[in-house]
Amino acid sequence: MAATISASMIKAPVAARQQTALTQAKTAKPAMVSNVNAKKTNAFLVWQPTDNKFFETFSFLPALSDDEISKQVDYMVGNGWTPCLEFSDPETAYTGSQNTERMGAVTSGYQDNRYWTMWKLPMFGCTDGSQVLGEMKQCTKAFPNAYIRLVAFDAVRQVQMCGFLVHRPPNCTEFQDPSRRSIA
Repeated sequence: MAATISASMIKAPVAARQQTALTQAKTAKPAMVSNVNAKKTNAFLVWQPTDNKFFETFSFLPALSDDEISKQVDYMVGNGWTPCLEFSDPETAYTGSQNTERMGAVTSGYQDNRYWTMWKLPMFGCTDGSQVLGEMKQCTKAFPNAYIRLVAFDAVRQVQMCGFLVHRPPNCTEFQDPSRRSIA
């Protein structure tokens, strides 16, 4: 296939883009920076490092409602992924020196404490969010003081595709409400 592409097909778009970029650079006005906009926004927050831990996707948000969790399950099932519930007691939910053994230096992509205890088996054949919500309620009733997360596995790729908390223990202290996550 590489033999069928002519040299003129490759060079023409590159040259055209370079000329356009140079022309734009000569005629562009300098950017104006205004402190007025910075005063109006609250995007500049000072992170509160004490008791402000997060888990995976969505953990920076307030707790998801049952309807929001159900929609996430519909997304998982729509992609052909298998939902699964996992739980962990607060002492081992976060990675720490007391509950982790490392086999060498930490490297990019290395994640400790990825596997929690599974609630029953993965929900093969799950068709909608109501099935997961029912299992969630049973797991919460059995382990009210545990963290519970919903994960989704892709059988083709053999990997976890997403995961997020669906229950925090009522007495957890290491989590800040979103309104209190910033010092300023």
